[in-house]
Amino acid sequence: MNSGDTAWILVSTALVMLMTPALAFFYGGMVRRKNLLSTIMMSFAILCMISVLWVVYGYTMAFGPDVKGLIGNFSWFGLNGVGQDPSTVYATTVPHLAFMAFQATFAIITVALWTGAVVERIKFGALLAFAALWFTLVYCPIAHWVWGSGGWLAQMGALDFAGGTVVHVNAGISALALAMVLGPRRGFREGESMEPNNIPYVVLGAALLWFGWFGFNAGSALTAGGLASNAFVTTNTAAASAGFTWMILGWIHRRPSVLGAATGAVVGLVAITPAAGYVQPWASIPIGAIGSIISYYVMVWRAKANKVDESLDVFACHGMGGTWGALATGIFATTAVNSAGSGLIDGNWKQVLIQIVAIAATMVFSFGVSWLLANALKATMGLRVKEEEEAVGLDISQHGENAYGGVL
Repeated sequence: MNSGDTAWILVSTALVMLMTPALAFFYGGMVRRKNLLSTIMMSFAILCMISVLWVVYGYTMAFGPDVKGLIGNFSWFGLNGVGQDPSTVYATTVPHLAFMAFQATFAIITVALWTGAVVERIKFGALLAFAALWFTLVYCPIAHWVWGSGGWLAQMGALDFAGGTVVHVNAGISALALAMVLGPRRGFREGESMEPNNIPYVVLGAALLWFGWFGFNAGSALTAGGLASNAFVTTNTAAASAGFTWMILGWIHRRPSVLGAATGAVVGLVAITPAAGYVQPWASIPIGAIGSIISYYVMVWRAKANKVDESLDVFACHGMGGTWGALATGIFATTAVNSAGSGLIDGNWKQVLIQIVAIAATMVFSFGVSWLLANALKATMGLRVKEEEEAVGLDISQHGENAYGGVL
């Protein structure tokens, strides 16, 4: 047991927990004022629900003793055997409970991420049902594949320091599938104005996400030392590089917007996540900048195509940003930073191929299961609110409250 490592993991857990309320503000500021509270409630409700499900069965499914490289068994159901002593498999210098709690915060925010694709039109009950099923059938298996002891992608050598595939590619491609099944918001294809209600909330959310991301990435070193320091520096640098790049892109096309700079910074954080503990600090500059360019133009293309209302561009920012980050890990990983990571820059071109396999497997599985789940719920309980409920706004129709006017 190491007290310094334990303290860092507990602090990092608190930092990552803060990211879900931060996401609520980030997303909430982007929607119309009649849907602000409903958007915030999505993240807050998921924080509550997944915290419980993780303790009951999620942790053992994701990190429990391996079953054929696909899933953990149920020997740690209800945290049976997960106590104050260190694990013999994961984070061996901190209490097993601390590692479990740290990983819980990753599961929570991953489930919350895809809610940005379905804001302003999904039933609250359907959202919770999809979230519980998706957590069980998508997140837990993929987390085991990549991070679980014996997981098949881990055995293959896939590198994902803090969640490029497990978190961002997974949530991004699921967001796309869910948005396709749910259909667009009323007025979307007619070009109705859907301007953000509160850009300061977006900036506040982005700033808190940036702050919490130090726990997300540097905490994933699982020790308080040099590797955590490297991940801390690469995280900050990539966010700054991407935010500045997005600002320049916006300036070239029109004006440097506050919303764009905040979005760009988040994309940089997404892109560096899988690479943070494998690459040198200088590499985080191109990782952030290129991730920003990719996401920016995917977002522009999506807006012009006007076909899928993936409302807050979860796929463009997290799906594509995470895909680039996972590939970049295969390119820039070096044993000079982490003996567990060797990429193209070290002459190991095979790592790029392994990363592609991990990305493809995550995309195919996540999209397929998400599509099936969404269609099953659509056919049974229904996914969308009624037209009149959508018109008046989900704050009133789903929660009986007004963000700027109190309880009805």
